[in-house]
Amino acid sequence: MQEGDNMRDMNYFVDEMSNAREIFWTNPLVLDRKNIKQDGIQDDNLNAKDVDEAEGRLIRFAPYIERVFPETKCRRGMIESPLVEIPKMKEYLETEGEKICGDLYLKCDSHLPISGSVKARGGIYEVLKYAEELAVSEGLLSYDDDYSILAEDKFKKFFSGYSVAVGSTGNLGMSIGIISAKLGFKVTVHMSHDAKEWKKDVLKKAGVNICEYAGDYEKAVAEGRKLALADPRCHFVDDENSIDLFLGYAVAGRRLARQLKEQNISVSEECPLYVYIPCGVGGAPGGIAFGLKDEFGDNVHIYFAEPVQAPAMTLGLVTGKFENISATDIGLSGLTEADGLAVSRPSALVSPIMAKMLEGCFTVQDERLYPYLSNLGDLENLWIEPSACAAFPGPELVTNNLECHGHQDYNPTHIIWATGGSAVPEDVMKEYYKKGKN
Repeated sequence: MQEGDNMRDMNYFVDEMSNAREIFWTNPLVLDRKNIKQDGIQDDNLNAKDVDEAEGRLIRFAPYIERVFPETKCRRGMIESPLVEIPKMKEYLETEGEKICGDLYLKCDSHLPISGSVKARGGIYEVLKYAEELAVSEGLLSYDDDYSILAEDKFKKFFSGYSVAVGSTGNLGMSIGIISAKLGFKVTVHMSHDAKEWKKDVLKKAGVNICEYAGDYEKAVAEGRKLALADPRCHFVDDENSIDLFLGYAVAGRRLARQLKEQNISVSEECPLYVYIPCGVGGAPGGIAFGLKDEFGDNVHIYFAEPVQAPAMTLGLVTGKFENISATDIGLSGLTEADGLAVSRPSALVSPIMAKMLEGCFTVQDERLYPYLSNLGDLENLWIEPSACAAFPGPELVTNNLECHGHQDYNPTHIIWATGGSAVPEDVMKEYYKKGKN
């Protein structure tokens, strides 16, 4: 593609986004190298060994997690979610649009234990790493120990001399707050005003201090970061720039590979994997994408989904300006019913990495989220929050752009990555359901 063509395409997509229209964008950087074999993940600063280290740390902490969070006993302290085929939901999507080539699955990070969202992967991992570093440096813990001893009072007393802070629209704050308080840290979650009230209630019950800001997510993060930097005994979990968060999420690639093998689902050039992930600032979907690319290389194709009023990552990638452009710069509000995705500017760490491996992005109107939610509940008895539903248009959009019709040897698998839902109170979920039915 010529430079002039790229510029015309960029202007077209920016114009569509500025008018809050739904778009489907394919990454020209990925398409231009489609005939060049890519060997797993491609980044100068991160590699597969970093993901191995993250997975090893989670294994060390499994005895502690199992001890203090009984709901993880069935998985022996591993924070993991099921992969579920959703054939009835696939039929529903096909009645609303075109036939989807291949089988459709839901990766239920909406049902991850402890905090009920994808943020349990990276958020809990980063706090665990911080706790390990403190305890080991103080001589209280050895890497060969049974980490269940971290539940003892002497460790809680030790950790109480330190604090953890995070800026969040909700789900990351819940993960950070719950695990930090359990370990004994003092915790503060800096939240934007549009965060859901029930999420604030969960945090308060866990003993977490909440600071609310009239501005959006960026304001909450900026204020939280500034306050934490002034305290040498405070660790700030930076959703925009944290490598630890990123690597905690990346472990998902290893876990998914095992689940696919257990279910006899092949991933190859003839049986490619298509994954659709709702995206806010980009830390969680970016880390997952990184881990998937490490496992499956060219045989996995990853798309991010965003609300039309907050297409932070899409705008950063389309323009090539990454974190140096905001959705508000093109006249959008940054506000959305998908509260976990209410972000105007993408991660400075993640967006350049995604430019080299993400297949594309698409945006979705808020009013489409609730019908997806209610139909998934009716048809599959799976309940997820509105922001987690943003990815459902993906399989049809991608199928319409694939040359797979009539090719019997082409057998793709589609995975919608559900990012939150099981922690939603029953009365709140009923309200979501009613909106979808109406």
